[in-house]
Amino acid sequence: MQSFPLTVRRSIELVGLVVLGMVIIYGQQIIMPLLMAFFMSIVLLPVYRFLVRKKFPRVLAIFLALLLMIIIITGIMFFIMMQTKPVISDFATIKQNILNHINELSAWFSEKTSISTAQQSQFANEQSKKILDSAGQYLGGAAGSIGSVLIFFGLLPIYTFLMLLYKDILKQFVYLWFPQQQHPKIKDALAETESIIKSYIAGLLIQITYITILLGGGLLIMGIPHALLIGVIFAVLNLIPYIGALFGNILGVLLTLSSSPDLSDVITVLITIAIVQFLDNNILMPRIVGGKVRVNALASLAGVFVGGALAGVPGMFLSLPLLAVAKVIFDRTEQFKQWGVLFGDKLPQKRNLLKRKPKAPVKK
Repeated sequence: MQSFPLTVRRSIELVGLVVLGMVIIYGQQIIMPLLMAFFMSIVLLPVYRFLVRKKFPRVLAIFLALLLMIIIITGIMFFIMMQTKPVISDFATIKQNILNHINELSAWFSEKTSISTAQQSQFANEQSKKILDSAGQYLGGAAGSIGSVLIFFGLLPIYTFLMLLYKDILKQFVYLWFPQQQHPKIKDALAETESIIKSYIAGLLIQITYITILLGGGLLIMGIPHALLIGVIFAVLNLIPYIGALFGNILGVLLTLSSSPDLSDVITVLITIAIVQFLDNNILMPRIVGGKVRVNALASLAGVFVGGALAGVPGMFLSLPLLAVAKVIFDRTEQFKQWGVLFGDKLPQKRNLLKRKPKAPVKK
C-alpha cells in the first residue's frame, strides 16, 4: 500500500472507516460482547496468572476468575436495587412533590408570560396524549432491547472464558500477520495495550466506589433524600466521558426535586457534585490511571458520540479504551502515525508546524 499515491492511500483509509462503521452497526450484537469480553479478560489476567502460579489447573483458574467478576457485578447490581427500594416505597410523596414543583413553575411562568395556567394545562394534556399514543410503538423496541441486553450478558462470561482459554492462540494469530523482524514491536504494543486496559477498567471500578462513597456519603450527612442512590447513578454515568457527568447532574437534580419540597436541597446536591467531580478529575483519577490513557478531549468527546451512534450505550462506554488501544497501534505504524497524532494529547512545541525551505544562495 505504501507504493500507492498519497491520495489513493487516504481514500482507502476513508473507505475502510465507512466499511468499519457499517460492520459495527449491523453486527453490534456480536461485536460488542466480544469487545467487552476482550477487555474483561485482560482485567482478569492478573487473577488468572496468580491462580496458575499457585498450581491451579487452567480451566479452574479461569472459572474462579470469572466467578470473582460475577460476584462483583452482582454485588453492584444488588446494591443499586436496594437503593431504589426506598424510591418505590416513597412514590406517593414523590408524586406530591412533583405536582407541587409543577404548580410553582406554572405560576411563575404565568407571571412572566401571557399564557394562563389553563392554557398550560391544555398544552400539557395534548402533549401527554401524543406521548401515550406513541408509547405503544416503542414497547416492541424496548422488548427487543431487553432481549439484546440479556443476550449481551449471557454471552459475556462465555466469550471471556474462551478468550482466556485461547489467549495464546489469539497472540499467535496477531504475530503471524507481521514479519519476524517486527515481532518485538508487536510484543511491545500488546504489553502497552494490556497495561492501558487494566489500568483504565480497574480505575473505573475504583472510581465508581469512591464517587459513591464521597458523593453519597456527603449527601447522606447533609440529609438529602436518596443520597446513596444519587451517588450510585452519578458514579455509573460518570463512566461515559464528559457527557456522562452532565446527565448525572440532571438526574441528581430531578431525583432531589421529586424527593424534597425544598429547592435548597438542589443547590446542595449541585455544589457537592461539583466538589466531588473536581477531586475526581484533578486529584484522584489521574493518580489511579496514571495518565496512561493519553487521548485528547476532542477525540474522546467525538468518540463518545460516534460510539453511541454506532453501538448505543455499550459503544459510549467502550469508546475511550478503544481510542486508547487504537492510538497505541497507530503510534507504532508509519502508515497511520498521523491518526495517532490526531488522537493524542501532546501539543506541538513550535508555533510554525510547516518548516520553511531555506532560500537558495544568490549567485554572484
